[in-house]
Amino acid sequence: MAIDIGPQLRTVRMAQGKSLRSVAAAVGVSPSLLSQVENSKTSPSVSTLYALASYLGVSLDLLTSKLSQTPTEGGAVSDSVVQRRRDNLKLEMQNGVIWERLADKASNLVDPLLVTYEPGAGSSLDGRVMTHNADEFGFLIEGSLTLSLDDEIYELQAGDSFSFDANRRHRYMNNSLNAARGIWFVVSHDRGSSEGAPHAGSKPESAVEVLKIMNQTKN
Repeated sequence: MAIDIGPQLRTVRMAQGKSLRSVAAAVGVSPSLLSQVENSKTSPSVSTLYALASYLGVSLDLLTSKLSQTPTEGGAVSDSVVQRRRDNLKLEMQNGVIWERLADKASNLVDPLLVTYEPGAGSSLDGRVMTHNADEFGFLIEGSLTLSLDDEIYELQAGDSFSFDANRRHRYMNNSLNAARGIWFVVSHDRGSSEGAPHAGSKPESAVEVLKIMNQTKN
């Protein structure tokens, strides 16, 4: 099922009292593009999504999940252990990149993703690199993908795996004629500790604190 991150982004931005123009300037996009994202008229690139999440201080877990899901009709349904393929939350980003959130109810530390890069797709539209406060692990199931990491270039083939500190400048690009697909695990450095986070029983003072409480109490 497709998910829409626009309303979540707008809610968090407004709760923090940040103007659309100031956020757009901070992450290096135009106000019109950010407005289109918030109003569900377009999707961000991977690099823009990471930049927005980092600047607003929220997790990908928040931006790519729903508070509740209605199982599709027919067949077995997802539960707290097994997530059925048809219930994967899917985010289609600009330039042919697709994220599917995999089952993650056992932990609030990891964002497990099935990632697809269509031919010619990249993690940014303009060649920008990205950084975010996490460790990134991946295994390429099929196709080929180019990973730019700082000043090094890695050509990944099906069966290759990788890991690196995502605070390093990085970018993915599919320069082939076939889709590239793999499993990614993004392990946040921020969610490994509850320091500075509100307790589940405390009264939240902002939307951001509500989201932190949601992560703490996630089953």
